[in-house]
Amino acid sequence: MENRRNRLNLNRILLIGIILCLSLVFAGLGLCQEPPKKTPALLSKGKQLYEQACTPCHGPKGDGNGQLATSLKTKPGDFTRPLKQWPYSKGDLRKIFDAITNGVPDTAMAKFRYSEEERWALVYTVMEFGKEKGK
Repeated sequence: MENRRNRLNLNRILLIGIILCLSLVFAGLGLCQEPPKKTPALLSKGKQLYEQACTPCHGPKGDGNGQLATSLKTKPGDFTRPLKQWPYSKGDLRKIFDAITNGVPDTAMAKFRYSEEERWALVYTVMEFGKEKGK
């Protein structure tokens, strides 16, 4: 009887531990957090970062025709296309964020070591390119 009670208590503790560990993992990955609101200040920061880090490949217009584009094995993404046609994200904000955070396999898209806010600023900035053409 006591062994059974001890085993139940141990199972409960183990279950609680697993739940806590998974919560910490998801929180660490940012899966539990909402993106920051898009503000003019965030867009301004994103445009500045884009010019520094993204323009060489994606180009100043976001069309994938930067100075380095022709020398890359895989053509950089064209942000002027409708969001649903973006090959890696299909317009999903979190997937765009993940591509900036982790890079894209088998492409020149490297992961960025920017803060979470800066990466969201880039997400909102690249999304603006499609809006400029009314897409």
